[in-house]
Amino acid sequence: MTKGFKQNVEEALWLDYGKTIKEAETIELYNAVSKAAMAVVGRDFGEKAKKAEGKKACYLSAEFLIGRMVYNNLLSLGLFNQFTELMTENGVDFRILEEIEDAALGNGGLGRLAACFLDSGATNGITLNGYGIRYKYGLFKQYFEDGFQKEMPDDWTRMGDPWSERREDDAVVVEFKGQSVRAVPYDSPVIGYGGKKINLLRLWQAEPMENFHFDLFNDQKYDKAAKDKVDADAICAVLYPNDTTDAGKKLRLKQQYFFSSATLQDIVRTYKQKYGDDFSHFSSEYAVQLNDTHPTVAIPEFIRLMMEKEGMTFAKAFKLARETFAYTNHTIMAEALEKWGVNLFKAVIPNVYKYIVMLQKALVKELVMLKVEKENQQQYFIIDGERIHMARMAIFASHSTNGVAQIHTEILKNDALKEWYALYPERFNNKTNGITQRRWLALANMELSGFITDKIGNAWITNLDHLKKLEKFKDDAAVIKQFGDIKRLKKRQLADYIMEHEGVKLDPDFIFDIQVKRLHEYKRQLLNAFSILDIYFGLKDGRIKEFNPTVFIFGAKAAPGYQRAKGIIKYINEIAKMIESDPEVNNKLKVVFVQNYNVSYAEKLTPAADVSEQISTAGTEASGTGNMKFMLNGAVTLGTYDGANVEIVAEAGEENNYIFGARVEEIEKISKTYDPKKLYEENPRIKRVVDTLVDGTLDDGGTGMFEELHHSLLEGASWHKADHYYLLYDLLPYIDAKLAVNADYSDAFSFRRKCFINTANAGKFSSDRTIRDYAEEVWHI
Repeated sequence: MTKGFKQNVEEALWLDYGKTIKEAETIELYNAVSKAAMAVVGRDFGEKAKKAEGKKACYLSAEFLIGRMVYNNLLSLGLFNQFTELMTENGVDFRILEEIEDAALGNGGLGRLAACFLDSGATNGITLNGYGIRYKYGLFKQYFEDGFQKEMPDDWTRMGDPWSERREDDAVVVEFKGQSVRAVPYDSPVIGYGGKKINLLRLWQAEPMENFHFDLFNDQKYDKAAKDKVDADAICAVLYPNDTTDAGKKLRLKQQYFFSSATLQDIVRTYKQKYGDDFSHFSSEYAVQLNDTHPTVAIPEFIRLMMEKEGMTFAKAFKLARETFAYTNHTIMAEALEKWGVNLFKAVIPNVYKYIVMLQKALVKELVMLKVEKENQQQYFIIDGERIHMARMAIFASHSTNGVAQIHTEILKNDALKEWYALYPERFNNKTNGITQRRWLALANMELSGFITDKIGNAWITNLDHLKKLEKFKDDAAVIKQFGDIKRLKKRQLADYIMEHEGVKLDPDFIFDIQVKRLHEYKRQLLNAFSILDIYFGLKDGRIKEFNPTVFIFGAKAAPGYQRAKGIIKYINEIAKMIESDPEVNNKLKVVFVQNYNVSYAEKLTPAADVSEQISTAGTEASGTGNMKFMLNGAVTLGTYDGANVEIVAEAGEENNYIFGARVEEIEKISKTYDPKKLYEENPRIKRVVDTLVDGTLDDGGTGMFEELHHSLLEGASWHKADHYYLLYDLLPYIDAKLAVNADYSDAFSFRRKCFINTANAGKFSSDRTIRDYAEEVWHI
């Protein structure tokens, strides 16, 4: 295989481009390497994955944030060393393929989790196939203009897509009111480490039944001639289209129904090839996991298919649905639990609505049977007045509802979904999220990987619990120094990368304090910004005397329609500019907001962090997976007692991390009486930083963005109370924790020892463990 792979790369280059490796452009090299690796995978991988022996799990997700696939696939196939040898022999840097863009088919943790899960399924020999949408433009490319976020379409397939294969013969038809489209699958291999198991990621592309109406064009009705194509293309154009209008909401619902219906039609067709019309084996052949509420419409669609196409009774179809479907909840926020207007739903997929009515009737019947008093029944209704509650439907019509971190699941059981937990306690379970160590350590941090393998062997690559063996070195000064040297090397590499991509010069001897994640108010990037300003003022006026130079690095995209989030980005960029132009402090303090944060950027940032910022308001972050990536790569967590932070601290010790701020119970206690204005008026430090939004210290370009942020903190808005996420309440304890990290950094051995202990205790946070738990406890594989 090894000799063949090298030859295949050279042959593909010569046949396709008439070039040698030395002469090839990056994209040509990428296509040739990918082609040679796909030859090892084989063309029939998709059919094999769909028809694998035993029970198959189908993971339905609106997002798959897979990033760049080439290195991961070469590693899993055992071809990575041959690839690096081939490049070195030809005088080419093997990192050249980093220029190839990510497949950004996700927005954040939800989509990256889905990608990690697929990797773990294949590595653990579990048939776990992913199903979603092949978005033409992915999320968006972000750049800054005068500190403001700007968006460009991310046309990730314009240079080709060598890792996917179009499967025309598996196309199905999906029907909407007044529109029918073809769903055409594109299959990518999901290669388990060692290459023994190859699963499937099947992404559906919407295409018109007829591409072009020649007769209409001939009648000079040019816009109508291509209308079907335009309407079909819209379904797969972008992830999460802006839904501030009914047109946007309808498009989102179309997207969700499109991939759910196509997937179920595909699964049923494959099942029937094996069992014919006998559906008694269906739930022992398939488990369908709904990743959040986006694919919940799959439940009534499945019942529709069983009743309309297979002649089943509702009772039998409903029983089968319950045995087959399981639901993962990713949020406790009411606004993120999807609801659809009845009229809007009927305007898009009326043929599905009647099955939701049947589910509602079945629910009422079950509530009566379970002796729920009539006056208490409405809180469970799937159709409640003019709204359809998708999370309620997911819980009622499935056999499992799981949270994604211990604290999150407890909040679901005791608060957010407590009425459902009282009804079906046996259905609720926790599956703490995880990350794949193959991508986030073996590939992203080869230096640290080599160090770990040298100390404890390489079994950690497929069993991360082995990292615990590192603990015996925690007091070995030479080992800790070696570990620290690797961190400094990763910081230097990141500094070079940021210089090249952002034009900002960083000193690797600074503390690298990093907050990278989706931009959302509950993740509290604004709190971080306020703390930086307080430190800036403290250094200026002499209140802070001892301070280790620090760079605060941000990376985040704000949803295009989320104006407040965009205001926060502009604010942070203004702070960066002000500090940079102040010679009194710019040798001690720096702020940089990197552009177009994505998986590939995360692979550079994560290994370089000294400090991982995980500062969401307690009780708002379901889990977080960025916190796990930083921990694995040897950073301390500066965070609240929220999401997976709770379990990180339990594994690595609170003394090796920095936890601050109000806990869930405290927030509950103060929520009704909390007065941020009083805090603001009574504390000059709080007032000073908050007022930079409106006192002319920083400039929002006349947009009113900063004033709106100021108002939301102190006065609130029609849809939420003032300082809804308790920034001002947590601000001073947060700054104290930040300064404690800074002071502790002075003792190089003890600080690096904390980081080392975090790495040694990261075993629990492998997605391998999460997937094994799903397989045993939910899917029964």
